Amino acid sequence: MSTTEQRVAIVTGAARGIGAATAVRLAEEGRAVAVLDLDEGACAETVEQIIAAGGRALAVGCDVSDGEQVEAGVARVAAELGAPSILVNNAGVLRDNLLFKMSESDWDTVMNVHLRGAFLMSRATQAHMVDAGFGRIVNLSSSSALGNRGQANYAAAKAGLQGFTKTLAKELGKFGITANAVAPGFIATDMTAATAARVGMGFEDFQAAAATQIPVQRVGRPEDIADAVAYFTNERAGFVSGQVLYVAGGPLD
Repeated sequence: MSTTEQRVAIVTGAARGIGAATAVRLAEEGRAVAVLDLDEGACAETVEQIIAAGGRALAVGCDVSDGEQVEAGVARVAAELGAPSILVNNAGVLRDNLLFKMSESDWDTVMNVHLRGAFLMSRATQAHMVDAGFGRIVNLSSSSALGNRGQANYAAAKAGLQGFTKTLAKELGKFGITANAVAPGFIATDMTAATAARVGMGFEDFQAAAATQIPVQRVGRPEDIADAVAYFTNERAGFVSGQVLYVAGGPLD
């Protein structure tokens, strides 16, 4: 690190999958990490892994779509770990369905977690970043932002996050804050396992079929995304802002 003060990071949706891998990766970078998820108890494994490796971590239960919970959660992080200067908006849900079958609840739930959640978390943390003269915001988009059958809600939310990211970069850059997005392709997680179940395929077969369409001939791992996030949060990445990095094993059509 370029400073003697330990940077504090918040990773949302960090109880498992990409969020957990990112929390562990940022801890390896020397960050103190708030592991935030809807169920605080579910964060225990990620927190224990970080602490066992000599890091500092805190489990925080928070619904990112609830403004009061977000404000309370960020205040708790600031009080117990220190003022956050890194935010990774990773929390996400799936409510996949074809348009004619998609309910208003399916649409609203996905929008509230992905878009409203990123807005609330970014708004709550930016004051700490402005005070520090340093900030890194990374939003998790997706290759589905380019459009994906059965995911009108998810695709719209992930595309919206890209526009949100570019706007944050323009508004906050003068305060030493960068905003970037990482857009994963196929990553083997509980969420993609749920998609396999929805289409009636075993998860191993689902991954094998997906790998044949990926130039590097494998599906992604949560650690692949964590490494990309770690780059954007680094002090040396201060001249990179407003970018969307597709981490998908090859170019997308």
